[in-house]
Amino acid sequence: MSALWTKESALAATGGAAQGPDWAATGVSIDTRTIEPGDLFVALSDLRDGHDFVADALAKGASAALVSRVPEGVGADAPLIIVNDVLEGLEALGIAARERTTAKVIAVTGSAGKTSTKEMLRGVLTRQGRTHAAEASYNNHWGVPLTLARMPEDTEYAIVEIGMNAPGEIAPLSRMTRPHLAMITTVAAAHLEAFENIQGIAHEKASIFEGLEPGGVALFNADIETALILDDKAKACAAMRIGFGALPGAKLHADDIQLGEMGSVVRGRFQGQSFLFRVGAPGRHFAMNALAVYGAACLVGADPDVAACDIAAWSAPAGRGQRETVVLDPVEDWTFELIDDAFNANPASMGAALWVLTAVNPTDGVGRIRRGRRIAVLGDMLELGPTELELHAGIADHPAMELIDRVECVGQRMRALFDELPDEKRGHSFATAEEMAAEAHHLVDAGDVVLVKGSKGSKVSLVVDALRKQSERRKTAADRGRT
Repeated sequence: MSALWTKESALAATGGAAQGPDWAATGVSIDTRTIEPGDLFVALSDLRDGHDFVADALAKGASAALVSRVPEGVGADAPLIIVNDVLEGLEALGIAARERTTAKVIAVTGSAGKTSTKEMLRGVLTRQGRTHAAEASYNNHWGVPLTLARMPEDTEYAIVEIGMNAPGEIAPLSRMTRPHLAMITTVAAAHLEAFENIQGIAHEKASIFEGLEPGGVALFNADIETALILDDKAKACAAMRIGFGALPGAKLHADDIQLGEMGSVVRGRFQGQSFLFRVGAPGRHFAMNALAVYGAACLVGADPDVAACDIAAWSAPAGRGQRETVVLDPVEDWTFELIDDAFNANPASMGAALWVLTAVNPTDGVGRIRRGRRIAVLGDMLELGPTELELHAGIADHPAMELIDRVECVGQRMRALFDELPDEKRGHSFATAEEMAAEAHHLVDAGDVVLVKGSKGSKVSLVVDALRKQSERRKTAADRGRT
């Protein structure tokens, strides 16, 4: 594996000082739990001071460490790059990595769908060139420079996810990324505790266009109520602005979206050409994200026909809508369907997940109850500000609720929804996910379809784990038809 950073190139990028012998790093790490031999360890300080782990990182095979001081227990001959501030040093590495590559760079933001869209883009572009993308949801003030610092020089396509929690965070990260194409998946009520209204969120999301390279493209959701805010910012920052959607006026237009239980089919027009592709995950939100992915692939020079084929091969990752079959009784072939969407939640993504639940048909005639049900396990949505209880209660009025048989609620905020539900739809209201997880085996039966959705902080992933543990074997939707 070729070197990602050497002592000389890291010094040139950061302007720091060095001690110890020459070295070459094949990766960049901020976590000794996952560090690989040959990584450059970056001693960031967050809940813990990264300098406390430098000796451990070197013992595990790190080639060197980026630090702001020589840590205790580390010898004078240890390979170190010493800078004034470690985060600023990481940013300098990211900026240098961006400068030395000729890759086509795509930046992705949005109130929902960022990571799923990034992963779909990764799957589509990997077959068409050397592709680099952010790991996990590394989209904040340290995640973006880390993604850039890990980018090989010979990368042909790069995908960088950019998120925010407060005003003023996206533009600096976009300027660091210098994308050729910047995409906004959607704007919705998320992080409202830091903004006065959804228009403020739209302005913050639109600031991703400020980092565009000359000749850059702004790609944004044209179907949402704040689309004009995004378009106005695109006019000021982009050489080309492309709205995507199903409503009239979208340049990247979906003429027809056929939603199905296992996926969707999207037919439309772009740049004078017709297209047709299947999305390998159910839900209109995934279909819209796939529409944006198809357009982005075309705009950065990828083959449109190959991109359309590869979109069909994508499936939702764990925690973001992944669907799987949980086997309760392998002899009787009693199973239930689990939709794991437990990574994050806001009112828009919650509504999208409920529609996915309604698209999957339960199975009657099996199990104890003998009638399959659609069950929604919903955890608190966080960072919604002073109207959070109203936003939780408002889920009761979502049209998809008519087709949902029972709702299980987790958390103090989601109690507001529980109180608004009609008696026939009320399951239980648990204060914590730990309490629900302990009772999970009583909540479902064979033939059911179960959605688990909530913000990461609500810990509803514990309920997902508890439901999975009922199975002797599992089969994801992607595996169906191969066994």
